Amino acid sequence: MSISIIRSNMMLLVVSCCVLFSCKVKDSDIASAITSLTSAIPGASSVTPDVKDGVVTISGAFPSDSAKSAYDAVVKGIKGVNTVTDNTTITPPPPPPAPVVISPDSALTTGVADATKDYPSVQTSVNDGVVTLTGDIKRADLQKLMESLHSLKPKKIVNNLTIK
Repeated sequence: MSISIIRSNMMLLVVSCCVLFSCKVKDSDIASAITSLTSAIPGASSVTPDVKDGVVTISGAFPSDSAKSAYDAVVKGIKGVNTVTDNTTITPPPPPPAPVVISPDSALTTGVADATKDYPSVQTSVNDGVVTLTGDIKRADLQKLMESLHSLKPKKIVNNLTIK
């Protein structure tokens, strides 16, 4: 082989190496892509990606399995990502609300009598947690009476009052 052919081959090898190494995706570009492509995923703002040599390590908590799966799929599809190490958790759902406590009739009857003592024209009855109101009341007094009765937590209030 001639020296010019060897020089040409060496030059081609050097140029090829430069092109190959300059085509490698930078970690900062991967991190930017992760941030922009996952911003619409619920809970993604509480997850932190760390990128080193194309290996993405994600940490934090997701609100659901579906959000975690969506995030993983997006990250794995980004050019330059070699592997994904997932150190995230799923936040447990909040506990169900406490059941409404219905006052027993005896305690409810006492509370209703106390709430209606200032309204002599109002008659009441309590049966299985249901308070029934009959009689007459002034419009200005109705709201105060109803608030007092609702605070006793009956199952239901049947309002058959006539407003004066």
